[in-house]
Amino acid sequence: MVNLDLNRDPKAGLTPNRQTTKLQNDSDINTIAATDVFVARHIGIDRKQIQQMLEILGLNTIDELIAKTVPPAIRLNKALQLPEALSETAALAKLQAIAKQNQLYRSFIGMGYHNCITPAVILRNVLENPGWYTAYTPYQAEIAQGRLEALLNFQTMVIELTSLEIANSSLLDEGTAAAEAMSMSYGVCKTKANAFFVDTGCHPQTIEVIKTRANPLGIEVIVGDYRNFDFTTSIFGALLQYPTTTGTIDDYREFIERVHEHKALATVAADILSLTLLTPPGEFGADIAVGSTQRFGVPLGYGGPHAAYFATKEKYKRQVPGRIVGVSKDANGKPALRLALQTREQHIRREKATSNICTAQVLLAVMASMYGVYHGAAGIKRIAERVHQLTLILAAGLKQLGYELASESFFDTLKINTENALEIVKAAEANGINLRLFDDNAIAISLDETTVEKDLEDIWRIFANTDKLPFTLSACKDVSENIPPSLQRTSDYLTDPVFNRYHSETELLRYLHQLETKDLSLTTSMIPLGSCTMKLNATAEMLPVTWAEFGKIHPFVPRSQTSGYQQLFKDLEIWLGEITGFAGVSLQPNAGSQGEYAGLQVIRKYHQQRGEGHRHICLIPESAHGTNPASAVMCGMKVVAVKCDRDGNIDVRDLQTKAEKHRENLAALMVTYPSTHGVFETEIKDICAIVHQFGGQVYMDGANMNAQVGLCRPGDYGADVCHLNLHKTFCIPHGGGGPGVGPIGVMSHLVPFLPATTIPNSNSQSIGAISAAPYGSASILTISWMYIAMMGAEGLTEASKVAILNANYMAKRLETYYPVLYKGKSGLVAHECIIDLRPLKKRAGVEVDDVAKRLMDFGFHAPTISWPVVGTMMIEPTESESKEELDRFCDAMIAIYHEAEAIANDEIDPDNNPLKNAPHTAESLICGKWERPYTREQAAYPTPWTREHKFWVSVSRIDNAYGDRNLVCSCEGMEAFLDNE
Repeated sequence: MVNLDLNRDPKAGLTPNRQTTKLQNDSDINTIAATDVFVARHIGIDRKQIQQMLEILGLNTIDELIAKTVPPAIRLNKALQLPEALSETAALAKLQAIAKQNQLYRSFIGMGYHNCITPAVILRNVLENPGWYTAYTPYQAEIAQGRLEALLNFQTMVIELTSLEIANSSLLDEGTAAAEAMSMSYGVCKTKANAFFVDTGCHPQTIEVIKTRANPLGIEVIVGDYRNFDFTTSIFGALLQYPTTTGTIDDYREFIERVHEHKALATVAADILSLTLLTPPGEFGADIAVGSTQRFGVPLGYGGPHAAYFATKEKYKRQVPGRIVGVSKDANGKPALRLALQTREQHIRREKATSNICTAQVLLAVMASMYGVYHGAAGIKRIAERVHQLTLILAAGLKQLGYELASESFFDTLKINTENALEIVKAAEANGINLRLFDDNAIAISLDETTVEKDLEDIWRIFANTDKLPFTLSACKDVSENIPPSLQRTSDYLTDPVFNRYHSETELLRYLHQLETKDLSLTTSMIPLGSCTMKLNATAEMLPVTWAEFGKIHPFVPRSQTSGYQQLFKDLEIWLGEITGFAGVSLQPNAGSQGEYAGLQVIRKYHQQRGEGHRHICLIPESAHGTNPASAVMCGMKVVAVKCDRDGNIDVRDLQTKAEKHRENLAALMVTYPSTHGVFETEIKDICAIVHQFGGQVYMDGANMNAQVGLCRPGDYGADVCHLNLHKTFCIPHGGGGPGVGPIGVMSHLVPFLPATTIPNSNSQSIGAISAAPYGSASILTISWMYIAMMGAEGLTEASKVAILNANYMAKRLETYYPVLYKGKSGLVAHECIIDLRPLKKRAGVEVDDVAKRLMDFGFHAPTISWPVVGTMMIEPTESESKEELDRFCDAMIAIYHEAEAIANDEIDPDNNPLKNAPHTAESLICGKWERPYTREQAAYPTPWTREHKFWVSVSRIDNAYGDRNLVCSCEGMEAFLDNE
């Protein structure tokens, strides 16, 4: 048995002969020094530093700290039952063996998922590059200009390919995007219609997601053939697939005109590659276009993660879900990018929101946008033309074999009518090929950019049931264009210089690096964002993501081909269930917001199955995440706020009063634990008991699970369902704002209602499909598997302890300068703390934004600002940072305090000082006259470490208000912006 002392100094060298040495400490942790032990690499402080930090806190041991921090009533007094921790090498070897259980067949299934080629320069320099994948959501825009530019490119690409006026910076998947289009149409439509039409030509998984989303809102989903729709039925919107799921290219103009006559909105789910050859949705009347950009260089990954797109008309810009990158200007008038319409963001609207999505699929959107940049309009069109040509050739051969095609107008997908459909599909599978069994009498085949001529011959042989074909491939190449002239694209696209400049690898490599250097990521310094847990995303955890055995599998291949994935899922479900104390886990939700939604849907379905469907009241503390009330409303619930006391805890008396008042209709309580204010509330068991007493269920937001792993379990102290942020606690990187994974764990009585993993749903009790793919973002689950496998029970527990220690150490160092707003009854915080900057505003006129921008000059990303309390900062150091890094951040904050004091003491101009002028660009320091009452040195090099390594912002402070008044969200707009100046 190999155990690790997580307090040992990783720099101390190897124990002679790799012998196990018993260390006498209160945690009773054993140690062995091995060449690739992982835990000591994940946890940033050693045993000596732990003691130094404990002394500052006036404590003797880390277990004493935990005893004072975590309420005894909820402490887990036994070790987690997890496999013994593996070394990096052993974990990779074990996962490789699991991966090899997956079978790599050639898949021609389609349904919106396609094999593709990820250009190596994008694979290495984006997907595998921590400079891109460890950055945070671009809330602090001045240090996120590179990724914001890449997202602006994404929006421009979508706008031009769809010929609509505005696009967001991506959504979770095509099914989710279609459901968001339905919700937006419902909110925008001025009629009293309550029905949404979905054409049978839509992908089946999209239809399932829409049905799930519509149900709690009371929306009737009408699925039928658009050609036969009776408009005497009033609808608020319609969804069409273009081309259809079976490949047919239909002309929807007349139908869309009828939709508009009835004051409804038309949404078109369009294949993005086909739009290089087909008339785009915006040109034939669509109000909204949605789809996936997966085939633009993003691996299949058994369903995700991928970046969906959402485009619409300018007049609907304030109803668009997710995020929009817009062009503004900085303090010097220079164009600068930011997340636009900040006050419109759905989660800020809380219970008035029509969407709970508060993020994007940034990393994947960057990949897709760079695919567009690398290939350009001509390159992407060549790819589309080749795919289309191969499809025409395949069709010609099938006709020669006597098969009937369902349509003569197609792009890359054929539907073949045959009574031998099942036999042919089985024969194909026996030859390592996956075709789509559409029904008992039809097969669908979709081609992609990886298809070669040999694939066509192999498919023909399967359909001919012979190795000797009665014709040659060359005989099938004399084919005619079959796209109707009225639906052939004539308009230009991707005309901006960015799509016409970087077609050589040298140029693209430099462009990618140029953008990367404009962004602050974990490769630069700690990102101490409260509630966001920006911890180490270890290289060993990331490596398996790009293994072909995980990346090249279509989400709808036969289950028998995915034994490796099934083992991965089983392991994670068992491990996460043990960590949380829950009986069942669903890995399907592909974001924290989707986990919230799924959890509440499960609770709602539980009440319905018990004949209590009338329960609709959701109690939510005033301090809750903004997505909480948005999710509740999306599930058809009414939000009732619960007060917090002066210490930031839930007011138990108010909870009792409101739970009793709504006892007949109480559905759920949404609670974050430790609290949003960063403390372990001692009354949590009582809180859960009160809700249960009056018939409700307890949903726990798992954003703060990093303080609980190994120390306490939600399932033990009263939670019925909890979503987990794998992109926080379990090491999936934030990717600059996505991807994420938000699985849910539930108690045994809720297991039957978990999201469905089959299309269509065969479980009548399930809430249905939450995401388009059965297992959501399956390929990045490998990251969390590696993390848990390498940490083991003791490592995970120690990580929680050190996260709590680090937060308390920082709080102690800073409290002399910045009051710590909330503490537990022992005067301690959990894994994060809120410091109060409002006294600075009162004394010196310094805003929390001023401090956030000045931190950039020190080389740091600001903590979470003005949430959950305006004028504060929420700091979460995690367990992965070194003591040196924690001290550097504290030193920066203390230096900023003294700069504010200089203002308060009238030692420097209150309007012209380092805080008000921050951040400082190199250009502002070097060019022109320096007419400020402080030195260039103080502006640029306020501490010794900034001289050793300086992160330079590329723009000065951004004018957010200007950007909202003058919304521009495409590349062409930047040129127009400059002209206006």
